[in-house]
Amino acid sequence: MSENDSAVETVDAPPPAAAGVAGSHGGPAKPGSVFSRLSGGSMTRSIGLVIALLGLVLIGFLTAGDRFVSVGNLLVILRLASVIGVISIGMTFVITGGGIDLSVGSVMGLSTVVATLSWVQAFAKDSHWIVMVLVALLVGVAAGFINGFVVAYGGVVAFIATMAMLVGARGLAELLANRTTQIVNVNGFKAVFAGSLLGIPVLIWIFALVVAGGWFLLNRTTFGRRTVAIGGNVDASRLAGINVKRHTMYLYALTGLTAGIAGVMMLGRTTAGTSTHGTLIELDAIAAVVVGGTLLVGGRGSIMGTVLGVLIFSTLSNVFTQNNMSTSVQAIAKGAIIVGAVMLQQRFANRPTKKAVPPAPAPAGA
Repeated sequence: MSENDSAVETVDAPPPAAAGVAGSHGGPAKPGSVFSRLSGGSMTRSIGLVIALLGLVLIGFLTAGDRFVSVGNLLVILRLASVIGVISIGMTFVITGGGIDLSVGSVMGLSTVVATLSWVQAFAKDSHWIVMVLVALLVGVAAGFINGFVVAYGGVVAFIATMAMLVGARGLAELLANRTTQIVNVNGFKAVFAGSLLGIPVLIWIFALVVAGGWFLLNRTTFGRRTVAIGGNVDASRLAGINVKRHTMYLYALTGLTAGIAGVMMLGRTTAGTSTHGTLIELDAIAAVVVGGTLLVGGRGSIMGTVLGVLIFSTLSNVFTQNNMSTSVQAIAKGAIIVGAVMLQQRFANRPTKKAVPPAPAPAGA
């Protein structure tokens, strides 16, 4: 059995004779009972993440006092989590599908540069600020499609293909921007993305919408089921009639789209486009996805787990900032969390599959 095969556990359906295992009330146990879903599913992992997040909040309250749990500081944490969170949602899909994308940070930086080119901003002033948004999204999707095509149809390993895009996109952004910072001068764009709605920053609303869309796409659509299937077993998915190459290309395009959205959000937060935007953000995204319970080998992904992973790291950063602690110590703590999450993943991934065993036949004449 390959490493990918172990990421997806299949439980054989018990034969009719085995269906009479007693439940909690002496009746037959139903395969889809609440207990069975809680004992081994994503709910258990999410509860652990929630407990970890609440533990960090408690530490922050005990060390920083009331200012940590103030509404203003909580919005700061969410605002900090929004950009990396959007990228992490796209990363969840590509890792669940058995791939990886190291180029999202560079693609995000490239999208901010292209969207703030003088001619793009001039056109946006003459027409509408939405032009800048569309340009950034198109840059992200185009880079994603190139990654997907090279991986799926070119046969290049995802790690190498996306690393090449990481270097190439960053270099192109430097050339286009001439290694300078391009200031956003479209007032309509700044008013929308630097503003708030119902007292909550627009960036947080965008993050919430991307989370809702990602959860629905992964858990309630054929696209999501195919993503999990491909990550679990490529050969079986191909034999089942799934166009694996085309779907893989779509996954990378989706990741590029989220990088473009994150680029728009970064422009709204900094009002500037530069090739340095998004440096090493891909590592933070992968870390959040892994901590959230998505298997690096593919076949299992959790949008809500990713959200909790992003919030854990954002809260951790805020706790260190509130207590004026060194960023070096923060990096050590983050590394320890990542290693612990990966070790837990390996333990769950290598757990042997439990199969129902039919009861022994009754003795004759019993």
